[in-house]
Amino acid sequence: MSIFSRLFKFSSQDMAIDLGTANTVVYVRGRGIVLNEPSVVAVETLNGVKRVKAVGDDAKLMMGKTPDSIEAIRPLRDGVIADIDVAEQMIKHFITKVHGGKQRPWRFPEIVICVPSGSTSVERRAIRDAASNAGASQVFLIEEPMAAAIGVGLPVQDASGNMIVDIGGGTTEVAIISLSGIVYSRSVRTAGDELDESVIHYMKRAYNLMIGERTAEDIKIRIGSAAALPKETNMEVKGRDLVSGLPKTITVTSQETREAMGDPLDTIVNAVRTTLERCPPELAADLVDRGLVLAGGGALLRGLDKLLREETGLPVHIAEDPLSAVAEGTGKVLSEISFLRKLTSSEL
Repeated sequence: MSIFSRLFKFSSQDMAIDLGTANTVVYVRGRGIVLNEPSVVAVETLNGVKRVKAVGDDAKLMMGKTPDSIEAIRPLRDGVIADIDVAEQMIKHFITKVHGGKQRPWRFPEIVICVPSGSTSVERRAIRDAASNAGASQVFLIEEPMAAAIGVGLPVQDASGNMIVDIGGGTTEVAIISLSGIVYSRSVRTAGDELDESVIHYMKRAYNLMIGERTAEDIKIRIGSAAALPKETNMEVKGRDLVSGLPKTITVTSQETREAMGDPLDTIVNAVRTTLERCPPELAADLVDRGLVLAGGGALLRGLDKLLREETGLPVHIAEDPLSAVAEGTGKVLSEISFLRKLTSSEL
């Protein structure tokens, strides 16, 4: 490689992107994780012309609080792109931010992006096109459960069974991995967003109270759980009364929140059980001792490890940093070109 080639390679800041429904995490070669922001874009429409007003943290603060001319959009739903134009603007904004605000690096970067294992070829094409249009010179796609497994440190290249459960915002990815390949995987579009929605529906049904997505997420984080807590808690929730139309405050308990999230939690547990039922006997024997590892934001839900332990009879471990597991794994793959080409495809 010539000195100019090495210079351009260095200046391109090749990156790995965990393009999540809830958050986008960017890992840059040689620098590690440099950005972690909500996957939200605020779009302003004036005289029929749309322009991006805010992206990421700033845009999330606007959710549910915008005037008619501004709309806070989440361009990804259930782990895939729902609005390709807005997604392209979001990716472009994050690439520019990573490059210190410069509009264009000396050389466009190579980008590795995670995709749900159950995504279709059309959905993968949309992700690849959005990244290419945002300025990538080449786009590689890697399946999320493989990236998560690498990120949490599982020995994916060994001839042994490794099980990962990655619960993000839009999808839950469950996979059994051996010899650098996915033996069996199951992707269900039930994850953090559905847990939030179940809380919103419960508030409507039980209290005639309308709350927003941010409030529902706050309830889930502060008092939500998947199993009984040693000490049950409660919190005040503010919203709009659906009968009177006036603001109202109620007190909600952790038991109620757990009951509200029962259906989506059952779906996640069933995905894990189905994956175990399809596991080859020799790999199943490995899992008896190794158990499974939880990654993704959903892994932080209190009691989820206990619930899965009771339902499967296996040891359940929570990743040291579940929120960054996918991005860290994708970043590690970015540094190993031969392994990258084995795991990914730029032709999808």
